[in-house]
Amino acid sequence: MRVRVICRRSEPDCFPERAMSIFKISDTIRRTQTVDGGILLDVHHGQMFCVNAIGAKVLELLERRCDESRIADEISHDYGADRETVRADVIEFIETLQKHHILQPGGMGNAT
Repeated sequence: MRVRVICRRSEPDCFPERAMSIFKISDTIRRTQTVDGGILLDVHHGQMFCVNAIGAKVLELLERRCDESRIADEISHDYGADRETVRADVIEFIETLQKHHILQPGGMGNAT
């Protein structure tokens, strides 16, 4: 089952005015969606990572320049989970993505 991501704002980006504090997926990452989530390949470091459906949704929302607060809102709404627990998990997931060079700071023209 593919998770459909909706950013619930009329603009194409969630928070364009705060883009400097938002991340983007590194240019060295190639990814594909799977039935279970997604697969990420870091062509620079030669590493492969798998993410579940929620991880894939987080990545899609990051591409739309949503910050961790907005991502937590979306996921907690869609899955009926406690927002603060989801936010803590999202922050931890983002930190892990940064540690593995999957995310890099995104500036105003860097989001896809």
